[in-house]
Amino acid sequence: MTIYAVLKALHLVCAVLWVGGMFFSYVVLRPSLAAIEAPQRMLLHTRVFKSFFLVIWHAMPVSLISGIAMLSLHWDMATLPWQINAMMALGLVMAAVFLAIFFGPYRQFRRTTDRNRMASSLNNIRKLIGLNLGLGLVTVIVAGLL
Repeated sequence: MTIYAVLKALHLVCAVLWVGGMFFSYVVLRPSLAAIEAPQRMLLHTRVFKSFFLVIWHAMPVSLISGIAMLSLHWDMATLPWQINAMMALGLVMAAVFLAIFFGPYRQFRRTTDRNRMASSLNNIRKLIGLNLGLGLVTVIVAGLL
């Protein structure tokens, strides 16, 4: 097994955790939460976000670093296929969106006890996760074209 194969496996696992986690959160968990009362919903969001964002704080940099490492091992930077450039750009935008979520509405969500502010923060988090999920799915499609 080569170092490239290990990096690629690590990269793919991190991408699956990140994009798959957003898909589950957005498509499965969020609609299901309508069945529970607001106080329990807020508590569940608190716990889910804490766990999910901890995973992403590890998966995101490992994904970016492993991607860059694979480039340096396997590709001539002057002749990169467009798909590699697109994946790099999308990955960096996704990282920026994650940081915007974490240091923006998620920080506000954690720091407030006002239910209206929490709901507003959750709505902003939902929108940004939707954006990031879309970017992640496009990245997966681009990777499949490589």
